[in-house]
Amino acid sequence: MTDEALTQLAHQSMPFAAELGLTVESGSPAQVVGRASWQADRCTVGGALHGGYLMALADSVGALCAHLNLPAGAGTSTIESKTNFLRAATEGDVTISSTPLHVGRTTIVVVTDITRADGKLVTRTTQTQAVLGPS
Repeated sequence: MTDEALTQLAHQSMPFAAELGLTVESGSPAQVVGRASWQADRCTVGGALHGGYLMALADSVGALCAHLNLPAGAGTSTIESKTNFLRAATEGDVTISSTPLHVGRTTIVVVTDITRADGKLVTRTTQTQAVLGPS
């Protein structure tokens, strides 16, 4: 089930998330869960979702998770990201789940897993988000 308010927040703050077809199912400071669908125009050789597409999904959901952990008035920006590709996603929806590993004064580190419909892990991304002072 889509959380319309969080999906709208993601699309308004990161317009590229709308282009990715990302919807947000749930979100809290402890975890953000999103969903996206396999489409041929998002693929590479062999009909697998493109690695860049998967990384963009992970970055978007990870950034939303970091956002939900920010102090009032602060912003965030990705300063480092590393993705392990474990298996292909060649059909159906993927679920993107992000949880904070560290919430600090100057950085937030999140871990984002993308799984296929069969529950198997496709990617694991660890990213560091800068905490940007209140504007």
